[in-house]
Amino acid sequence: MADGALTRPVGRPAPLDLPDAGPAGRVPWWAAVLGVYAASRVLTTVLMLVSARSQIRTRWAPASPSYLQYATFWDAGWYRDIATFGYPTVLPVDAAGHVQSNPWAFLPVYPAIVRAIQDATGAPFDVTAVAVSVLAGGGAVLVLHRLLSRVLSPSSTLTAVVIVCVAPVSPLFQIAYAESLQTLLLLTALLLLVERRYVLLAPVVVVMAFTRPLGLAFALALVLHGAHRIATARRDPFPPAERARLVLATTSAVAAGAAWPVIAWIRTGSFTAYTDTELSWRAAYVGYRHLVPFEAWFDAGDFWIGGMAGAIAVLLAVAAFVLILLRPSVRALGPDLRIWIASYGLYLFAVFFPQSSVFRLLLPMIPLAGALAVPRSRAYRVAVVVAMVVGQWIWIDVFWRATAGDWTPP
Repeated sequence: MADGALTRPVGRPAPLDLPDAGPAGRVPWWAAVLGVYAASRVLTTVLMLVSARSQIRTRWAPASPSYLQYATFWDAGWYRDIATFGYPTVLPVDAAGHVQSNPWAFLPVYPAIVRAIQDATGAPFDVTAVAVSVLAGGGAVLVLHRLLSRVLSPSSTLTAVVIVCVAPVSPLFQIAYAESLQTLLLLTALLLLVERRYVLLAPVVVVMAFTRPLGLAFALALVLHGAHRIATARRDPFPPAERARLVLATTSAVAAGAAWPVIAWIRTGSFTAYTDTELSWRAAYVGYRHLVPFEAWFDAGDFWIGGMAGAIAVLLAVAAFVLILLRPSVRALGPDLRIWIASYGLYLFAVFFPQSSVFRLLLPMIPLAGALAVPRSRAYRVAVVVAMVVGQWIWIDVFWRATAGDWTPP
């Protein structure tokens, strides 16, 4: 496939043509995807229950918790508080006046949906929140298949779905976190971007920006997408009407991405309520500071490694990321998905302090699963899937399982 070209016209993906199968082996693409998703969720449930057997007593649950108790650890408690009490109008501070961790770090769409379902059904938070995540995850992998089927072969597309379903952070599809819903909205936005349906894209980006803080990163991707379309307009016309629709989508993304800090300011009276809240999570590493773009990674290099070696490690990580974007398997994803991956990577580099949540924060780079699925060797694909499952167990038992004195949320 030439860079940016589609392997087939935009439309409904073809039925999955299983290798060495007769007519009965032709499985609708959606059935194959949902079958993989269901099987992988069973696998993750088993892994989480095994891990839960050695879980000590925590503030969230007794020792050896049930699945639903285990699935509502860590940040799930913040979502529970938001669904129950909403957001505070007074920020919690320590004796020195530093803002402490509080619900303003978490956006409202996911807990609002959970609360609405609770009110309608009477179901408890843990059941409702996990159900929302599972359903959103199922929708996400369906959209992922439709998205990648436009740039990859059928076998590579399904392999990418398998990789995502068993990836180290795939338990996020069945715990009380907003990432599953975020992934559904992000992949829908990327599909609309690839299909150039900019008017429909605008409201999706707005909802996404109030689910997880992806609005500004997506706005950057839209700006770069527009620049790419202008640069290639001779062979791919970019008429004024389409430009206007893209401006609408970009403006919506910028406005939505900037809105939450403004809302926090209005509700609390503190202009820096949102950023102070976010920075409180890294205070245990580097103390209380103001947000300085692109500083956090070098602070992390100094904290985790130290001195010049830490700075060099950061620069090597940046170089490795650039080289990944240039790999043929990543170029096979087409310009739009690579633009998103690059934009989100730049966003993380600008504002994120690398720590225990880093693997979860990489989930929006989910299109890279398509690049992993490009090689057609069966042995390679099996090895990748096995490695993903091993990584999933490590994420569950090392990062998700809480230990004595553990203060680093996954």
